[in-house]
Amino acid sequence: MKMFYVYTLLLLLSLPACGPQDQPTTDSEGVILASTDAEAAQNGGAKKTKQTYEVNKTEAEWKRILTPEQYYVLREKGTEPAFSGKYNDHNEKGIYTCAACKNELFTSDTKFDSGTGWPSYFKPISAKNVRELTDRSMSMVRTEVVCGKCGGHLGHVFDDGPKPTGLRYCLNSTALGFKKGN
Repeated sequence: MKMFYVYTLLLLLSLPACGPQDQPTTDSEGVILASTDAEAAQNGGAKKTKQTYEVNKTEAEWKRILTPEQYYVLREKGTEPAFSGKYNDHNEKGIYTCAACKNELFTSDTKFDSGTGWPSYFKPISAKNVRELTDRSMSMVRTEVVCGKCGGHLGHVFDDGPKPTGLRYCLNSTALGFKKGN
């Protein structure tokens, strides 16, 4: 019985707040299919809608331009270990960008210490710069956050953040770049 509790505890500890996901569903042309409730409502209740992005590259092209770690997070929807990312304790003024396409995502003014081990923000620069998709992997329903320009996986958004939005965009440092500024 004691071993059961030990295995259960180990299993629970291995499920990070921004954990890895299953591969996205794509059509024959490699376009990611999404299933957000908002998109389904806009499309007459359709459960899947095609997501198109301004930046379109083949997986071979992404593998050439991204590091293996970036490819794992941005394209395979992986996650970095908690407290390991370079932007978790980063406090410079500037703009956080997508590591794949340089899209401006969040300002340092919206960054906060969530205590989760991943950089967290309460508001994107613009709603069009990120997209939110329903993620039903790992026997959970979460909201995935992807880059609005290239579709790269950034992390997840939760409703336990600070005012004024109450949101916590929990992101992977590996998926981010940074531009110093005021």
